[in-house]
Amino acid sequence: MCGIMGYVGARNAAPILLDGLRRLEYRGYDSAGVALQYRDGTVEVTRAAGRLVGLEGKLEKLNGHALDSSVGIGHTRWATHGAPTEDNAHPHSSTDGKIVVVHNGIFENFQELRVELAGHGFLTRTQTDTECFPLLVSHLMKAGESFERAFCTAVGSVRGKYALACVHADQPGKILVARSGPPLVIGIGKGEYFIASDVAPLLAYTREIVYLDDGDMAELTREGLRVLGGDGRPVTREVQHIDWDSSAIELGSSPHFMHKEIFEQPEALSRTVEAHLSGEDVRLGELANGVLSSTDRVSILACGTSWHAGLVGKFLIEQLARIPVDVDYASEYRYRDPIVSPTTLAIAITQSGETADTVAALGEAKSRGARTLAITNTHGSQATRLAEASLVTRAGPEIGVASTKAFTTQLGILTLLALEMGRLNGALSPDAHRKLVQSLRELPAKLERLRALEGRIESIAQSWFLSESALFLGRGPLYPVALEGALKLKEISYIHAQGYPAGEMKHGPIALIDDAMPVIALVAADGHRDRVLSNLQEAAARGAPILAVVPEGDTALDSLAREVVYVPHVHPILAPILYTVPLQLFAYHIAVRRGCDVDRPRNLAKSVTVE
Repeated sequence: MCGIMGYVGARNAAPILLDGLRRLEYRGYDSAGVALQYRDGTVEVTRAAGRLVGLEGKLEKLNGHALDSSVGIGHTRWATHGAPTEDNAHPHSSTDGKIVVVHNGIFENFQELRVELAGHGFLTRTQTDTECFPLLVSHLMKAGESFERAFCTAVGSVRGKYALACVHADQPGKILVARSGPPLVIGIGKGEYFIASDVAPLLAYTREIVYLDDGDMAELTREGLRVLGGDGRPVTREVQHIDWDSSAIELGSSPHFMHKEIFEQPEALSRTVEAHLSGEDVRLGELANGVLSSTDRVSILACGTSWHAGLVGKFLIEQLARIPVDVDYASEYRYRDPIVSPTTLAIAITQSGETADTVAALGEAKSRGARTLAITNTHGSQATRLAEASLVTRAGPEIGVASTKAFTTQLGILTLLALEMGRLNGALSPDAHRKLVQSLRELPAKLERLRALEGRIESIAQSWFLSESALFLGRGPLYPVALEGALKLKEISYIHAQGYPAGEMKHGPIALIDDAMPVIALVAADGHRDRVLSNLQEAAARGAPILAVVPEGDTALDSLAREVVYVPHVHPILAPILYTVPLQLFAYHIAVRRGCDVDRPRNLAKSVTVE
């Protein structure tokens, strides 16, 4: 879950590394470091605990020495092994300081390697699992292996998931990399190469990207890129052109990336929907060849926010296509001996396409004979390479750790998928299909109208930001939205919050309700409306301050709720997308008022690439 950045070329490496780490800081931000290889062959490591600003300050004190470096690797850390201290920060070095490595992932056998290395006189100085790697390379080189051979042997000796970048003081102008699990991409310039944990930090320098496969190792020099597959033989990996707008990774005039990304949702949803429509027809590419028409059961695999999208997907597919759907936490799926058949469609939902638990669950479903589909925001990611077919959202880069536009575009894809499945099996009439496609096309304009709610929601946040707990309620497809609203509040404001089906409130959570427990209720113009109103009467009778999100013109809660937020009318099937945005704004303004770091909440990382 850490971020890796690397450069080899003719330019000054230091500012490129810092710029890249700044754009990767959402992947980890408890410490950072760089290793710069100077033209005289020496390698200097600079590290700092805390945010990247500490590292920047240290590099400024090098008095221009860093300008003499055109090769380097950098790292921003989310701690797994060892406290977030400067000693445990990456890069890590061999005892003589010549071999330096940065690492994303976990070496599961690092304790065994430490014992083995100690027997050869190599003593570790940190609490990390990473330090054993440069020591192992050093040991192998002392036994007569070349740098390249020692690196390959060391990679074969570690167990676990990892992305690695390594330099050697006696091998100027060269970076060796390896990947097994966590993402590692290579950017191709003119006489220069870049390494990063994802595409975003590379957009300022190149749009030509190579995605390394699991098991790949590569050597980068100014002269070229050489990739070895898992069998050690040279391979050619496709160069892909990335057409993301580089302004998407710039903050611009917004106070935070989360704020910017909330208001990018209308455009992101429109791009996603239109990319998979042709007139009134849904076009799902690879899925058209019999996969959907032969599906009699769906298994959705996801974590976190994507799991909430999956729960909405269950409502959509079951209602529109009349096909049963299970939704599993991907982190639990492999450990419960799931029942799978050749007519099961396993759908993995992951923003990055690299979420370790989700990719592993997808692999498990595939090994058991399921047809497989990945829904992700990232072309060429591990999930898209593993799955039989992929549906890629068009959210663009999402920098804020708390997901916003990735979630709503996932819901857009799931809606299209449900529509197509319902059309293919006849569960959805042509007229109903046409009307829903048109409503989906009109939805981005309704999301745009929600921009006008921000002042009202910010004012509400000013009154509620001192709350210690909150309860989010919804019914039907708005129940997962209640879960997502609670998650957003927890993630960025550190207020304890829980989402519940509104009908479950009286089966336990009502014991918590008093005049200090805000209740955030989602009320749509659907068959659940009257029952939700009844549930809210029960909450109000116990003194709960209520914030209700309701359709325009619905005044039933005006006298019952303390605050009411009105949203445009929308087809109930599409309500989850629309109702999500006010909850994102609510969490955002609560967090800002509490002085929290909205884009980088404590203890979290954007992409969870280890179990």
